[in-house]
Amino acid sequence: MIYVEKLTKRFGEHTIIKNVSFGAQAGEVLGLLGPTGAGKSTLMKIMTGLLPPTSGKVELSGFDVDKQKLQALRQLGYMPERATRYANMDVHWFLDFVAELRGIRGAKKSKNLSNAVERLKLQNILKQPIGSLSWELKQRVGLAQAIVHEPKLLVLDEPTNGLNPDQRQTLHNIIKSLSTDTTIIFSTTCADEITAICSRALIMYDGRLLADNTIPELRKQSRYHNAVTIVSEKPLDYLALAVLPGVAGIEEQTDIPGAITILATPGATISPKINALIAARQWVIKHLTVNPGSVDEVIESMFGKSN
Repeated sequence: MIYVEKLTKRFGEHTIIKNVSFGAQAGEVLGLLGPTGAGKSTLMKIMTGLLPPTSGKVELSGFDVDKQKLQALRQLGYMPERATRYANMDVHWFLDFVAELRGIRGAKKSKNLSNAVERLKLQNILKQPIGSLSWELKQRVGLAQAIVHEPKLLVLDEPTNGLNPDQRQTLHNIIKSLSTDTTIIFSTTCADEITAICSRALIMYDGRLLADNTIPELRKQSRYHNAVTIVSEKPLDYLALAVLPGVAGIEEQTDIPGAITILATPGATISPKINALIAARQWVIKHLTVNPGSVDEVIESMFGKSN
C-alpha cells in the first residue's frame, strides 16, 4: 500500500530525515513514535506530498508521491497536527466543501458524508460553527475530512494531542474501527498509544528509524518479558525461586508491601515452575501476574543508546 525507500530530507546543512525505509500493507495500523524533534511531522509531510524529499521516494499504491502526485494523493487522507479549519463554516458545510474539492458529487457525496459523520459521531453538531467546538470535536471533524473520500491510506499527525484520557480512548476506538478497510499511520510521543491500537511500531529518533517491530516483538526485548510478580502475605524463600530454571534474578517492589518480581532469562517461560513451587511449599499468595514486557522500557533504552 505504502512503500518508503531510503528517504532523506535536508534543510540547508541540517539533515532532518536520514535514510528512512519501511512499508505497510492494507489494514495495518502503524504507530510512528518519537520525541518532539525526531522528524515525525517532516516525514509525514513528505509522505503526503507537502514536502519533496532530498533523496529517496514514497510510493502509494505504486504511484510515486513526488513524480505522480495527483494519482498518489487520491489514495491518501491526511490529518495534520494543527489542521487549518474554517471557523465560520458549520461542520456539514465544511465536510461538503472538502468532498467537492475531492471531486465527489451527487449520491456518492451524500453516502460518503453520511459515512464520515456516523463513524466520527458528529450527528449532533452538524450545524455548529467549527470555531465554537471543543478541541476534541475539532479533532473529530479533522479526522472526518480525512476519510470523506474513502482513502486507502490515512496519515494522522498526533491526532490525540491535547485530549484527556477518556477522549483519547474514544478516538483510539474510532481509529481501530477505520483500520478494517484502511491502512493507518499515526504519529505520537506516547508509547501507551502504540500498544493500545497498533500492529507495528516505527521508532524514530533524530531523523533515523531505530526500529520497525510488531508490539509482541518489542515486548520480547524488555527485561521484564515473561517476568512474574508475586504479592505474598509472608516472606518467601528467595533462594528456592532463584535456582528455578530460567530465572534471571529477583527484584523487590518497594512500592507494594510483600511484592517481588522474578525476572526470566530471554526466551524462558518461568510461570509454570513458579506456580509448581508455590503449590509444593503451600505459600499463601495474594496476587500473581505475568508481565508481557514493557514497551516503554524498550523505547527508553533505544533512545538512551542513540544519545
